[in-house]
Amino acid sequence: MLTGAGPSSSRRGLLTGAVAGAASLTGCSDPPAEVPGTSVARSSYGADASQHGELYLPDGAPEATVVVLHGGFWLAEYRADATRPMSEALRAEGFAVWNLEYRRLDAGGGWPATFRDVAAGIDHLATVDGVDTADVRLVGHSAGGQLAVWAASRRGRTPGGRSAVTVTRCVSLAGVLDLSTAATSGLGSGNVDRLMGGSPTLVPQHYRDGDPALLVPAGCPVACVVARDDQTVPRTQATAYVAAARGAGAAVSLDEVPGDHFAVIDPTSAPWATVLRLLRG
Repeated sequence: MLTGAGPSSSRRGLLTGAVAGAASLTGCSDPPAEVPGTSVARSSYGADASQHGELYLPDGAPEATVVVLHGGFWLAEYRADATRPMSEALRAEGFAVWNLEYRRLDAGGGWPATFRDVAAGIDHLATVDGVDTADVRLVGHSAGGQLAVWAASRRGRTPGGRSAVTVTRCVSLAGVLDLSTAATSGLGSGNVDRLMGGSPTLVPQHYRDGDPALLVPAGCPVACVVARDDQTVPRTQATAYVAAARGAGAAVSLDEVPGDHFAVIDPTSAPWATVLRLLRG
């Protein structure tokens, strides 16, 4: 979700219909302690209203823990409710799922707050009873794909430092993985510069510490998924990352699937089988 156009009304209805009537996760009303779904609870990792996640627990012992990061320009108007249907589908597949919210642009986010939130939100899992942090898998969509691959690439110098949990694999769904090129090409109508606090020329260290393509190799295998009819994030964002990662000797893959930018987070779509396969490794 990096252009001015949002999802079509039918797609938006499909992805948010499961949470109709739920309280907004931003704005004047606080979200409920319980959110729609089976065995789902909200947990905070900070004092800000956006510093929380929604924990989905399966009926039996979890196969692994999956952290889900939503997209949407890194803007406050896009929230974690967009990935609730996906999170519920992953729970039904036997995963424990942490649908993570974080501070975004126009609501206290940007550099380095958004990155610190993602790091702290993932590390918060180490404090949650009953969650296995020895096998944590990250998946993110669009701008959330950037954050997921960044989180898989954390090191001592990046915001939040090294991960407190063991990340074993990462899946980017139409992710913005080459921030430097995204900024200079104007992808996202200036939101990349806003996220990073300036252009690559003005704040090069921010990009060195926040651009997934400049943080290769990641600390785990990374799988990149691109949608054939994606009109929002160009395929070159993934191919540039894959080339850089392979050049660094990293374990990385690229899969093309049918559909548009939003098909990759739709559990009723054809690409969903690919998403599950890549998360399972």
